[in-house]
Amino acid sequence: MEVVLDSVGVRLRAHVAHPAESPAPPQFGLVLCHGFPSGPRGAANSAETYPDLADRLAADAGWVVLSFNFRGTGDSEGDFSLGGWLVDLRTAIDHLLTVEGVEGVWLAGFSTGGALAICAAAEDERVAGVATMAAPADFDEWADDPDRFLTYAREVGVIRSKDFPPDPVKWATELRETRASSAAGKIPPRPLLIVHGSEDDVVPVLDARQLADAADGDVELRVLTGAGHRLRHDPRAVAVLLGWLDRQTL
Repeated sequence: MEVVLDSVGVRLRAHVAHPAESPAPPQFGLVLCHGFPSGPRGAANSAETYPDLADRLAADAGWVVLSFNFRGTGDSEGDFSLGGWLVDLRTAIDHLLTVEGVEGVWLAGFSTGGALAICAAAEDERVAGVATMAAPADFDEWADDPDRFLTYAREVGVIRSKDFPPDPVKWATELRETRASSAAGKIPPRPLLIVHGSEDDVVPVLDARQLADAADGDVELRVLTGAGHRLRHDPRAVAVLLGWLDRQTL
């Protein structure tokens, strides 16, 4: 089912997948968080396969699964900022909790979406658990040269407005201050799954170990041998996620 979310005045496109046979309440809900787009005008096609993933997880795990486009991507309105994406994620959590029968929400995020899932859950006790795939521990690489990254964000199309950001200093500060490594310690004793590819050439596997260390080892860390960055398309990563979801219901 396609829905539109109102994220503090920004309209976001979203998809809600239900299991074929909905169990009696309470039901478990999962929010999928995509990563930062890549390539020229990559924002236009960002997360286009996530509704399919939501449908599969709903069918195989029996969960209600919400996928959505962060602001500045796909058919969602707005322009990218890390603070804005965190607002969007909170909006998605709020919406999923209004779906009939859903009484618990977990997050699963890929790359940037995984880091933001940790940051959001750290400040929201309604989130029952977090799974990340190829998540960076921080955004220091972007923050070290914010002007260069801003140019890149315009190139991929995640920033569309010529006069955005209205406060470049604040926009750049968010890049430095949004740190999953600082937030991961607030997740346990809630479950935390960290999945990373051993051959990830975008986010080093060291980031996964840093996140696991930040959670004092109270985490399930899975490093997939030979896997790269795009774990969304790695059947092993999806299988690990499905197994983790299954264990949440025990």
